[in-house]
Amino acid sequence: PEVILEMIIKWKQGYDVAYGKRLKRKGETYFKKVTAKMFYRLLRSMTTVDIPVDTGDFRLIDRKVCDVLRNLKEKNRYVRGLVSWVGFKQTSVEYVREERFAGETKYPLKKMIRFALDGITSFSYKPLKLATYLGMTVSLVSFVYLVIIIMQKLFTNSAEIGWTSTVAILLFFNGMILMLMGVIGEYIGRIYEETKERPLYIVREANGYGEQDSSDRTTEILRT
Repeated sequence: PEVILEMIIKWKQGYDVAYGKRLKRKGETYFKKVTAKMFYRLLRSMTTVDIPVDTGDFRLIDRKVCDVLRNLKEKNRYVRGLVSWVGFKQTSVEYVREERFAGETKYPLKKMIRFALDGITSFSYKPLKLATYLGMTVSLVSFVYLVIIIMQKLFTNSAEIGWTSTVAILLFFNGMILMLMGVIGEYIGRIYEETKERPLYIVREANGYGEQDSSDRTTEILRT
């Protein structure tokens, strides 16, 4: 509760979003702390959205931020990422999260994994590019391996006949298939990005357009 007062103070200072940032996570297992830290670092490395680390869903948001979030059309929402994505003036309120004194966590391992996948797939399609990178690597390695086999056969006659060249050729074509799958993944990623219909830009404030409230104007702009 004491963090709420600090958030209100930040809001009165002109911030549109004040989110809680955990300095310590008392009462959690070592596994939970390590996996949470790894997830946030991984997510930040895979997306251009500046999602703050060690934060939860507990935050204070201004009405205009709420209106923008409500106007987003996507169904699968990773709220922590979306709040960062919409922008506006944001700040953190640091606190030490005390150990849970009643009840049990609603985030078992299975739900945590699904939550992590939602966060990654909502703001990054880099996983789709893995096939491209893996295919390029396999093709390059197999091509070099095939060249080495040919050189050994021509100059030293020490290469194994039959299976070595077959393996190299199979690896090369498998790598090419992976690369083609990666190209398809690029198109799928762009299609996925378009289907979310996120606005190209968001207006934080508009002045000099009559008596209409700026938050209403922002909503109108987003709807058009």
